Amino acid sequence: MKTFLLSLLFVAGLTASAFAQPKSPVGLQLYSFREQFPKDVPGMLAKVRQMGFREVELAGTYGMAPADFRKLVEKNGLKPISTGASYEDLSNNVPKVIEEAKALGVKYVMCAWIPHKGDVFTLEDAKQAADVLNTAGKLLKDHGILFCYHIHGYEFQPYKDGTFFDYLAENLEPRYCNFEMDVFWVKHPGQDPVALLKKYPNRFPLMHLKDRKPGTPGNNTGHVDVESNVAIGKGDLGIAEIMKQAKKSGVKHYFIEDESSRSMEQMPESVAYLQGLK
Repeated sequence: MKTFLLSLLFVAGLTASAFAQPKSPVGLQLYSFREQFPKDVPGMLAKVRQMGFREVELAGTYGMAPADFRKLVEKNGLKPISTGASYEDLSNNVPKVIEEAKALGVKYVMCAWIPHKGDVFTLEDAKQAADVLNTAGKLLKDHGILFCYHIHGYEFQPYKDGTFFDYLAENLEPRYCNFEMDVFWVKHPGQDPVALLKKYPNRFPLMHLKDRKPGTPGNNTGHVDVESNVAIGKGDLGIAEIMKQAKKSGVKHYFIEDESSRSMEQMPESVAYLQGLK
C-alpha cells in the first residue's frame, strides 16, 4: 500500500511539474507544429502547455468541431486568442467566419493572404482587399470580434512614394480592420519592423515573432524557404529592439511562429531567449 501511495505521489508530482514550467512571455501560433498536431491533438496541446505557453493562435481544428476543439484547448490550460479565416470566406461567407470564431472563443480573426496573380501585387488587388476586409471587419465587430490582416511581404512592393502597405494602412478603417505584424515578412522585403511600428502606432494589436537565418536573401514576393526560420535570438531580425518598440506601439498579443522542420527543437530556445529580455 505504501508503495502504491508513493507511486501516486510520484505521478502527481510529474503532472504538477509538467504544468509548472516557466511561463512563456508570449503565445504560440499552433501552425508551428502543423506536422505533429494531426497525429496527436491532445498530446500536442499538453506539450504546448508544458513548453510554458498560455495563449495560442489557432491554425485549424484538425477535423474536430470548433466547440470540441475549444474545450480541449482550454482543458490544457490554454487560451485561444485568435484564429485564421480565408480571404474567400471573408469575401463570400462572413456568417461562417463569425460562427466558427464564436465557437472557438477567440477575440480576433486574422487573414494571412490576399489572392493575386503570380508574385505581383497590384493597385486593383489592394483596392479590392480594402473593400472586402473593411466590410468583413465591420460585420465581425458587430458580433464582438476584432479583425486583423496578417502582413506577408508582397504588400511592400512599391506604390507611389511608399508601398502598397501604406495604401492598405490608409484605406483599411482602424475601427474595423487592423494588422498582425509578422516581423519576418516586414524585414524580408527590406523594411524595418521598428520603423513601421513607430509610423503606425496602435495598428498592430497582434504580432508573429520569428527570426531569420543571417545571409538569407530577401524578396517582396511573400515566398521563402521555411528552413530560413531559426530560433529567436539566433537570426538577423533584431528581436530585442522590436519587442521594446512593440510594447510602446500597442501590440497586445505576441505569438511565436516557427515554420521550419526544427520547430520542436528550436521552440524552447526561442522561449528562453524571450524570457531573458528586459
